[in-house]
Amino acid sequence: MARLQVVLFHTCGMECALRRDAVRELLPVPHLQRPPGLPRPVAGFFNLSGAAVPVVRLDVLFGLEGAELSPEAGLYRHLILVGDPVADLPTALLVDRVEDVVEISSPQVFPVHERGTLNGCVEAEIETGGRLIPLLSPQRILMAEERQALAELSRQAQNRLGTWAVTA
Repeated sequence: MARLQVVLFHTCGMECALRRDAVRELLPVPHLQRPPGLPRPVAGFFNLSGAAVPVVRLDVLFGLEGAELSPEAGLYRHLILVGDPVADLPTALLVDRVEDVVEISSPQVFPVHERGTLNGCVEAEIETGGRLIPLLSPQRILMAEERQALAELSRQAQNRLGTWAVTA
């Protein structure tokens, strides 16, 4: 029986999951640079070993931003670093809390029709602990136009970061 590892997390009261193999790293939230004019879904950028990484707010993308966190809860937010290994374009997803990494079996995975969610961002539902949890596809969370705009914003942030590089 096939097994699947998933990362479980919460964002504004909604429990979600990502395939473990799609997650590069789980990070605490660093100081984010937020240049003027960023679209609301982009929380800002941070420097990861010389790369300007965009941080995307899932609460805004999913229309859940009305559920504000207490200041204390905000201290425990996480970034889930995902990315396209071919294009090497990392993106961080801002979530309220990463809960666990669990292993599930094939009978616990229920496919979702691509047309059933916006841009097919939910690839399946998984059953764990008596709950059905949407399994998100990191490649489909953003629409093509949004990915293109984010790539351009990332290029600009990388150029700005490069102007501050110290040369020997």
